Amino acid sequence: MKKDEYFMDLALKLALKAKGKTSPNPLVGAVIVKNNRIIGEGFHRRAGEPHAEIIALRKAGESSRGSTLFVTLEPCSHFGRTPPCVVEIIKSKIKKVVIGMQDPNPINNGKSIQILRSQKIEVKVGCLEEKLRRINEDFTKYITQKIPFVTVKVAQSLDGKIAVASGESKWITSEKSRSISHDLRKYYDAILVGINTVLKDDPLLDCPDREKKLYKVIVDSDLRIPLKSKIFSDASHGKIIIATTKDFTKESKYDILAKKEVIFIKTPKKDGKVDLRYLLNQLARLEIMNVLVEGGGKVIGSMFDEGLVDKLMFFIALKIIGGNNSITSVSGKGVRFINEAIPINDIQIKNIDGDILVEGYVHRDNRKSRQC
Repeated sequence: MKKDEYFMDLALKLALKAKGKTSPNPLVGAVIVKNNRIIGEGFHRRAGEPHAEIIALRKAGESSRGSTLFVTLEPCSHFGRTPPCVVEIIKSKIKKVVIGMQDPNPINNGKSIQILRSQKIEVKVGCLEEKLRRINEDFTKYITQKIPFVTVKVAQSLDGKIAVASGESKWITSEKSRSISHDLRKYYDAILVGINTVLKDDPLLDCPDREKKLYKVIVDSDLRIPLKSKIFSDASHGKIIIATTKDFTKESKYDILAKKEVIFIKTPKKDGKVDLRYLLNQLARLEIMNVLVEGGGKVIGSMFDEGLVDKLMFFIALKIIGGNNSITSVSGKGVRFINEAIPINDIQIKNIDGDILVEGYVHRDNRKSRQC
């Protein structure tokens, strides 16, 4: 491994320590090196706290003069929740800055690079860029398109069933698969399910060991959610959003749910149902950067129909359920012809205690990445 790649890899590993905690900010790690020795390091822990570069500079102190800064993402040049990092980098007399990838944020994109070079600081851009783009794929979509990154998660049988005809679904996959599946909630700002999932399973949708509050989004066009659903109990941690098409009136259900601090998002009707794209745009306004869609088949199918899915994670049990009336993992309208089928790219397949986990992307980023 080349020297620059080595230190950038260390910065990347530092960035990942805050996975699931920095939203709506990106994951960023920084390492300061002088005479091939690390004199400062840091990572951005959460929004509103110091950025990775600032933490590393504070640790390096006056020794940072003449050193090289390795940072996974282009430093900021604007005032946000914190002051611009580029100013402190210049003050520190850093000699060289190696940047993993340019900031996709239009406010900053390339500006810090120009500022640093104007101050006679050597700047190198593009190091382990493909890996770094992947760890911040949600931030990139959120900041450039003003819509959350969407991951669909499914637990199904080999023949694509998530429940038998009666609705029974516990448990199709192994305990280990369910544990891994549940842990995914730590890394997302919101979980999204359809009302049928609530009516059939009455889930808590909880993640109690999570530091940030988790948003729980229920797609409920006709506001059918029972007032006694577990999701409203004290054991259900997080904020609840109900997406509906019903007009807001002084009906008792609205009043009761409002007292439970439920957030309502009323969307236009699309085919008589919640407009999912509109909903996602509204979630982005709440600084929800990524969404984990957990079901059911109708919502997942509609997400695919509308072209809203970025990533999928299918936990597949090697079992056959069969049955014309069994419930499929992806329904919706589907495609009319085979040549319209949605291709999945960058596929990874893992064996989990006898189950198979298939991960992949719906929209591949074909931009060429740069290495050191």
